[in-house]
Amino acid sequence: MSNISIGQYIPFDTPVHRLDPRVKIILTIFFMVMIFFVKNFLVYIPVFLFVAFTIYIAKIPVKSLIRGLKPLMILLIITAIINVITTPGEELFHIWKISVTKEGLYKSVFMILRLVFIVISTSVLTYTTSPMRLTDGLEKLFSPLSKVGFPAAELAMMISIALRFIPTLFKESEKIRMAQMARGANFESGNLMTRAKNMIPLLVPLFINSFKRADELSTAMEARLYRGGRYRTRLNELKMTKSDVVVFVVVAVFFSIIIWIKYI
Repeated sequence: MSNISIGQYIPFDTPVHRLDPRVKIILTIFFMVMIFFVKNFLVYIPVFLFVAFTIYIAKIPVKSLIRGLKPLMILLIITAIINVITTPGEELFHIWKISVTKEGLYKSVFMILRLVFIVISTSVLTYTTSPMRLTDGLEKLFSPLSKVGFPAAELAMMISIALRFIPTLFKESEKIRMAQMARGANFESGNLMTRAKNMIPLLVPLFINSFKRADELSTAMEARLYRGGRYRTRLNELKMTKSDVVVFVVVAVFFSIIIWIKYI
């Protein structure tokens, strides 16, 4: 449970932390799109150097990012297996009726790298952006859509609350698990169906506490007369600086070059 990195924030004073949240959100989305245009392992070298440089500048502990990848190990393994056994091509060897191809191994490695880079980029965004600034950035980005009735402020607040409470829910589930184990519950022995049934004493209190926490949060927001984007003022308004524009242009050009390499 302690391996979850998405939603956590590290309050450092670095150039990455000081960037406008709108710049970081747009560049993160651009980075995710760019990753799927990479078709050559050599192109991953500048991408890896860019990610490593960003992590170094932001002073994010590498161990924290690695721990954040551990919960995805099962997903990565399943993705690799599916790509290996379903991709036709030059056969390397076969196990029973399953054929492992060269193209399948090649594609599975690409998919694993893509998922790893996407998770790391999302973790860097949340590690370097406080929930409040992330909410303000999302609300500013969605604000043009509010003219056609789109609930920009409400959606931004929902995303921010979801990211904020991801670590809280996992910590709470760990406390419930330890309490149930102290009462004799067993979550690790037995077959798959038995372990699934044994999860009921964990999931029921977790859902009840989650709904209770949501009700308390909504009551607190109503007591403070929260009304979304209407008539809302901020102590620190988001302002784009020259450094934000320079970083956005330079990084966007770098991502564009990576995409352009696919077509040459």
